[in-house]
Amino acid sequence: MADEYDKKKKKLNEFMERMAGEGVCVAFSGGVDSSVVLKAAAEAGKKKNGVLFGVMFDTFLHPKGDEETARRVAAECGAAFAVISVNEMENPAILDNPPDRCYQCKKFLFTRLGAFAEAHHCRIVMDGTNADDHGVYRPGLRAVSELGVKSPLAACGFTKEDVRRLAAEYGISVAGKPSNSCLATRLPYGQRLEAGLLRSIEEGEGILAGMGFRQVRLRIHGGIARIEVEAAQIPEFAARGEEITALLKPLGFRYITLDLEGFRSGSMDIGQNTGQ
Repeated sequence: MADEYDKKKKKLNEFMERMAGEGVCVAFSGGVDSSVVLKAAAEAGKKKNGVLFGVMFDTFLHPKGDEETARRVAAECGAAFAVISVNEMENPAILDNPPDRCYQCKKFLFTRLGAFAEAHHCRIVMDGTNADDHGVYRPGLRAVSELGVKSPLAACGFTKEDVRRLAAEYGISVAGKPSNSCLATRLPYGQRLEAGLLRSIEEGEGILAGMGFRQVRLRIHGGIARIEVEAAQIPEFAARGEEITALLKPLGFRYITLDLEGFRSGSMDIGQNTGQ
């Protein structure tokens, strides 16, 4: 309801105004959630001339190529932009892709972001977690909480639908951008993270995105690549099966399969406890 949405917006504005004078550092991917947080912080900061950074992680486990977009969106929002280079593979706690990998990884990354914030006189660190994230398996949220990171969208009750609506109202250029996630989410828990396989997954998803498949996940089960695309694009994918197979098999996947349930976030988490 419009009433409820307006209440959430008012709450978000008040939240940001309380924080604006403290110096704010936003974990910023250039995606829609963190862009809305950065924009809301920037709007509140105009009144107080507070320090505001959008900080992107350049990591081993995240798809490359978004830095240019993130830099542009940060400029649109009126925030300073910075990049922290981190190799999560240096953290032995995540190498075997354990069920708490997201917790270990977030703790590793946000500890470094906290150090950046302190060095740049920012007392508040924020991320783009939204209310929907609390209803699925997200062990990384525990690390965010432990480190004192603020999640204004979740705190103010913003669902993903609300976030996209506010992004459009703000005129943010990535309002319709598909969501993305850590490449390790393409592998079953317990499978060792190997650089070559992760790069093949990234390349395969890039090929499919280049063919016009908007939301893609290439999940690995042994030699099988289980591909998820949006339900509306399943017929097109099936019609182009021969072409897709010819492009993906050279990346090392023995079997190329299409998941008939279509794209869904967190499909590797089936059976995991959603408690954080």
